[in-house]
Amino acid sequence: MTTRFLKLVTFASAAVMLCSLNACSSFGKKKNGDSQYAGTDSDSVNGTPLADRQEGVSFTSSNVDRNKFRPVHFAFDSFAISSSEQPILDEVADYLKGGGGSVIVAGFTDERGTAEYNRGLGEKRALSVRQYLVQRGANAGKIQTVSFGAEMPVDSSSNESAWAKNRRAEFGVVR
Repeated sequence: MTTRFLKLVTFASAAVMLCSLNACSSFGKKKNGDSQYAGTDSDSVNGTPLADRQEGVSFTSSNVDRNKFRPVHFAFDSFAISSSEQPILDEVADYLKGGGGSVIVAGFTDERGTAEYNRGLGEKRALSVRQYLVQRGANAGKIQTVSFGAEMPVDSSSNESAWAKNRRAEFGVVR
């Protein structure tokens, strides 16, 4: 009985090790059609190519006008665009459709949450705005995105009023 038990344990151990090695060989690989990881293997979001980064241009540089358009705001822990913010986005889309220059969409969050989570949420907000603009006919090649997370707050207070101001996406028009 002891020999039979040892053989069973040895067989089970070998099976577990074989399965583990097989799992390691596919770790981190994207499955075909897996849209959860859009943008990790290419520079595209929902099939729309992202704009190439322009040399010497960043959202905070002096050659970017951050005052041409009002920011759009978001609900807590959300990247959904509310109907009350759509007129601002329609104005930006019209500018881009009318031959205006390139735009950088910067996503921001309030201070709550980890730095990593807030950076990701800011990115989702910027990409959500970009997607809306492209759906309204704006040239995707003229829209760059960036996330600052909780960095660069409009209001550094720690209350609901300040947090609501900081949950936003801003526009920088490249001159």
